[in-house]
Amino acid sequence: MRQGDRPLASSGGSLPLDVGGRVLDVLVTGTSRGIGRATAELFLSRGHRVWGLDVLGASIERPRYQHVVADVRERAALPADIAPQVIVSNAGVQDSGEDIDVNLRGAINVCERYAFASGGRTPAPQVRAVVLVGSSSAHTGAEFPEYAASKGGVLAYAKNLAQRLAPQATCNSVDPGGVVTELNRPVMEDPALWNRIMSLTPLRRWATPEEIAEWIYFVAVTNRFMTGQNLLVDGGEAGSFDFVWPDEQRP
Repeated sequence: MRQGDRPLASSGGSLPLDVGGRVLDVLVTGTSRGIGRATAELFLSRGHRVWGLDVLGASIERPRYQHVVADVRERAALPADIAPQVIVSNAGVQDSGEDIDVNLRGAINVCERYAFASGGRTPAPQVRAVVLVGSSSAHTGAEFPEYAASKGGVLAYAKNLAQRLAPQATCNSVDPGGVVTELNRPVMEDPALWNRIMSLTPLRRWATPEEIAEWIYFVAVTNRFMTGQNLLVDGGEAGSFDFVWPDEQRP
């Protein structure tokens, strides 16, 4: 690691006022597709260094990108030679039978491993921001039971981390509603279901992974004073409770 590039906390433990053009070391989990890949690409496009961690192989090839194949469910399997300043916990599954283990336990494993020094209670000296990717389902409950429960836990964990990392670092969650990703093909490719979803979404569209990545970047890098918050980014969809999915796959 190139220590001189890191914007460390100033005296007294307060956060630096701005990025100042300095390069950040960033860890993003779940980078092989979807929001994770878009987030890694955005940080890379703005000159930062990124570790991507996924159970799948790399889908990004850039000079500042390093890919690690690992399972977030296994804390002991997470590499020891990573010291990120920014942690984006995004790896997740949906209706897999392992949603709580991956989405919630995986987030806890990653953050406890890299946001704290030697697995202890003191924040790691370089960490400055943690962003957890939640879900609008955590706000409404409109999803598969274990998925909604896992993401509800993520929102609570973000508040827990915010208290423990302050005043050195911030922690917030970004909670998307519908996003145009591979996981959502069952409804995106069914015109009847898609029309029902759009009728419940005031902005009449879903977000792209790139749009959610912009929110993550803002919360992690631009933001300096907000912490312990759960940002709902859903096009207004949370105002209507109706989980739309093919009938044969509904819980």
